[in-house]
Amino acid sequence: MAVYDKNDIVEIKNRKKRKKKRTRFFIFLIIVSIAFGLYSTRDMWLSKMRGIGKQYKTIINSGQLAEGNFPIEISGEYNYQLRQTQDKIIILSDVSLFFYDTDGNLMRKRQHGYTNAVLRADNGRALIYENGGDDFCIENEEGILYEKKFDDNIMFVRISPDGYTAVVTTSENYDCEMHVYDKKGNLIYEKKFMERVNDISFTDNSGGCVVSYISAEKGSLVTTVQKINFMQVTEQWTSPAIDTAGLEIFGFNAGAFVLGMNACGYINENGQISSYYQYDGELKGGASSGGASAVIINNDDRRRYVMVLFRGGATEPIIIDLGQQTVDVAVHDGLAYVMCKEEIRAYNFNGELRSTAVIPDSYNGFVRSSEHIFLKGYNRIDRIDYES
Repeated sequence: MAVYDKNDIVEIKNRKKRKKKRTRFFIFLIIVSIAFGLYSTRDMWLSKMRGIGKQYKTIINSGQLAEGNFPIEISGEYNYQLRQTQDKIIILSDVSLFFYDTDGNLMRKRQHGYTNAVLRADNGRALIYENGGDDFCIENEEGILYEKKFDDNIMFVRISPDGYTAVVTTSENYDCEMHVYDKKGNLIYEKKFMERVNDISFTDNSGGCVVSYISAEKGSLVTTVQKINFMQVTEQWTSPAIDTAGLEIFGFNAGAFVLGMNACGYINENGQISSYYQYDGELKGGASSGGASAVIINNDDRRRYVMVLFRGGATEPIIIDLGQQTVDVAVHDGLAYVMCKEEIRAYNFNGELRSTAVIPDSYNGFVRSSEHIFLKGYNRIDRIDYES
């Protein structure tokens, strides 16, 4: 049997204390390392974890029409345009421009002199121009902010979420020209094109854009996309031709989504085609935001009406059979909203139904705000509260 003196016992106790301290310190280092690793990779796992253990309950909205200032009557106009931005709804009729708040209070009204006027809106501003005209104006509920007039005819104009404006005009020596203005109306970029541009979408916080061209290739119409940085002379990349006549282009940080007449597809950040989807029916509408896209397709012959959801480029589409004719679609705050003949539904981009509201079948479109949905009738605008 070992015999220990008093000093030995003290030393043994000290060694045990030091060992415990080292163990606790190593455990602390491991916990810190794990926490740091989780924090560094939070963008990869946090969004996936949010849905675990949580079953979404489908919200049934009443669909009850708002009273008070609603409906907003549009004096016999059926071909009006409606936009929503920053708690304002903007209406363009054949003769007038209206600014309302979301409660239907008229903020401003003015007459315009355009014959074939087009309305766009973003950043709390309205953009108005005339197809084939030579000028456009930017304004808000307080008045006109600035106007621009050109020697050539305007083909189209786009406005960004930051208030920047891109104007594409005809050209004497080129197919077209692009002029880009900042939110104060200062010219910051110009480019002449040997191809005819059919759409533009701002990217990189209005530091650049993607443009699309339509051309003929082997007897078919195809669309090519080009990425432009406003600080560089030459384009960043030009994509291969995607086999469809592009109607709209939606840019985002990882590339662009092309909504075409008979198909749609994604171009990735390197300018390559990353996915392609051909419609089985007639395109009724499409929308995209931040790379998430939704397309609605009606096939009356087969009585099949679907919404196709894309989470982004190089992802498999999710096809939702809606069972009734589709009317309009929007992407807002991470959800896809689809208007059918009898109701509005909202889906997440996993294809799960999040909310519904029954509506009359007398509407031909809608816009979504943070709390409401505004319904486009023949010559009136209604509002319903809508929780998603």
